[in-house]
Amino acid sequence: MTAAALPTRFGGCLQAQITPRAGGSVWLQSTEPLGQHPARLSDYLLQHAQQHPDRAFAARRAGGTGDWQHIRYAQMLQRARSLGTALLGLGLSVDRPVAILSDNDLEHLSLAMGALWVGVPWVPVSSAYSLLSQDHGKLRHIMKVTTPGLVFAASAAYVRAIAAAVPEDATVVLPDDALPAARAALPGRQLLAWSQLLATPPAPQADAAQAATGPDTIAKFLFTSGSTQDPKGVVNTHRMLCANQQMLRQTLAFVADEPPVLVDWLPWNHTFGGNHNVGLVLANGGTLYIDDGKPTPKGMAQTLANLREVAPTLYFNVPKGFEELASAMEADSALRDVFFSRVQCFMYAGAGLSQAVWDRIDALAVAARGRRVPMITGLGMTETAPSCLFAVGSEVRSGHVGLPCPGVTVKLVPNAEDSGKTEVRFRGPNVMPGYWRAPQQTAEAFDEEGFYRTGDAVRWIDPAAPQRGLAFDGRIAEDFKLSSGTFVSVGPLRAAVIAAGDPLVQDVVVAGLNRDDLGLMIFPRLEEARRRFGLGADLTPAQVLRAPAVQAFFQDMLDRLARSATGSATRPARLLVLEDPPHIDRGEVTDKGSINQRAVLAHRADLVAHLWGEAAAPQGLPPVLRPQRS
Repeated sequence: MTAAALPTRFGGCLQAQITPRAGGSVWLQSTEPLGQHPARLSDYLLQHAQQHPDRAFAARRAGGTGDWQHIRYAQMLQRARSLGTALLGLGLSVDRPVAILSDNDLEHLSLAMGALWVGVPWVPVSSAYSLLSQDHGKLRHIMKVTTPGLVFAASAAYVRAIAAAVPEDATVVLPDDALPAARAALPGRQLLAWSQLLATPPAPQADAAQAATGPDTIAKFLFTSGSTQDPKGVVNTHRMLCANQQMLRQTLAFVADEPPVLVDWLPWNHTFGGNHNVGLVLANGGTLYIDDGKPTPKGMAQTLANLREVAPTLYFNVPKGFEELASAMEADSALRDVFFSRVQCFMYAGAGLSQAVWDRIDALAVAARGRRVPMITGLGMTETAPSCLFAVGSEVRSGHVGLPCPGVTVKLVPNAEDSGKTEVRFRGPNVMPGYWRAPQQTAEAFDEEGFYRTGDAVRWIDPAAPQRGLAFDGRIAEDFKLSSGTFVSVGPLRAAVIAAGDPLVQDVVVAGLNRDDLGLMIFPRLEEARRRFGLGADLTPAQVLRAPAVQAFFQDMLDRLARSATGSATRPARLLVLEDPPHIDRGEVTDKGSINQRAVLAHRADLVAHLWGEAAAPQGLPPVLRPQRS
C-alpha cells in the first residue's frame, strides 16, 4: 500500500528534490512549497474565538482526577486580554518576561495565551528543576539568563525553589490557597493571587499590543534539556511557530477534515508538547484534553481513565507510553475500541520505538477496526520549533525520520572524522534566530551557509532509492573510538541493548573510549524486576539486582548481544547493572529522561574503572558480567 492509498491523508513531505552540492554536501527540499500562514500565533486564537466561540480549546480534570473543566475559545480570548492587560500593567517586556513554574494546567495555558497576546515572552520551566532538584542549579541558571519580572507557580510546593532561585525583584503569582504559606516563607516579596491577576479588566492597550506584534516578535524562551551543558534559552518567534504549524497542516493534511482532539501529557517546557501539540490544537481550532497521567506503571492509570472517556483523533507519546498503552489495550478490549474509534495517526518522539511495540499497536488496530493506523515520526528539536523531517506512509519503520517538511532545507554533511557518519543540518523559517543572551553559542550553532548544526547523524534508508527518506543514525558527539581506532556508533548500539533488555532496561551508557572492547552500564527498571520475578517490596535495590533470576536475565541479554554482534564495535564484552539511578543535579539525566552519556561516564569514573577490573567494586554492587561462550 502506498502512502497516498492510506486512509489517513498526508502530504508535504512525500517527495524531495535532492541536490548534490560542491564540497560533498547534499541538499534536500520538499517538492511542495510552504503555504501562506498567519504572522502571529495569537491570530489563531482570535480566529477560532470568532468562528466557534463555544468550542472547547482546553480541558483538564479538577485536581487532575475530578470532573473535566473546560475553557472555550471565547473564554480563552477573554482571559488572554485580561491577563495581557495585567502583564503590561506590571511593566513586563522582553527583558522582564513571565516565567511559569508549573506542570500542564489551565492556569499555565491561560497565562501563556495572555503573554502571547501582548507580546511579552513567557518561559515554561520544567517542574523537576523546582521539585526534584536539590540545589536548584538549573532553575537558578534560567532565572539569571531571562531575568523574569513575574514568576507564576502552580502551588505552595514551589515556595522553596522560589526562595532559592527566583530574583527578589520579581513579582510572584500563586493560587489563592498557596498565599499564606508563601507569605510566611517569602517575607518581603511582592506576592499576588492568581484570582487577582485573572480579574484584571481588559484594556485597549492589550489589543494595541497584540496588533503591534509581528513575525519577529519573541513568543517564548524555551530551554533545551541541558543534556550536554547548561540549558540554553532558545528564542521562539511568531514566525518560527506559525511557519511550523503550516508545515504540520500540510504534512498532516487530515487535520483540515476534522479539528484535532488530543489527550496529551507531554510537558509544555519541551518543544514536542508545548509547540507541536498545543500549537496543532490552537492552529486548527481543536481541543486539548490535558492528561495528568505519565508513562509509568503508576501514572498510566490516569491516562487510561482519560482515554476511556475521550477518543483522540491523533495520539502522541514517547515509546514507553505506547508500550504501557499496548499492554493495557491487550487486556481491555473496551478501552481498545474507544481508543481506535476515530484516531487518524500516532506519532512518537523522544527515543526510538521498538519494532515489537509498533507491531503490537498494529495488531490492536486491526482487531479494533480492520486496518492498521499509521504510526509516523520524524526529526526536530527545540531550535526548530520543532518539526523538520517527517516519515509517513505504510513503509515507515522504527528509526526512520523521513523527508523534509515544506519550507525546510536539509543539508547532509559528511562528518570531518573518518566515522562514516553524516550530520543533518536545517535552514528555514522555523529555525531559531539564536540563543537568548548567548552570542558565542549562537555563532557556534550555525555553519557558514546559515544552517543549524544539529549534531545528529542520519543515513539513507536505501541509497538506491533516496525518496524512501532518511533514518536516524545516532548523536555524533556520543560516538568514540576503541583503542584499535574502530568507531563505535553509540545510538544504534544503545537502541539494540534497550530492545534486548526489554522490559528490565531503562537505559544504558556505552563505555570503552580508548579501550580494547566495549562495556555497558545498565540503568535497570527495578519495579519491573520485582514484578517479573516475584521479588518482595522488602528487598533493597541491591538485593533485587543480585537476585539469581535478575542476574540470569542480564547474563542472557549480554550473551544474545554478543552472539549477534558483527565486530568489536557492536560486541559488548562486559556489563554492570547500576543500583544508583541517574542524577538530574549532576546533569546525568534531563528532566524528560534523556541520559547524558558523557556526564554519567565522568561522574562514575570509578565504576568505569571497575568494569575493566582497575578498581574494586563498591559494596553491594552486582558483579561485572562477561559473555559466556556457547
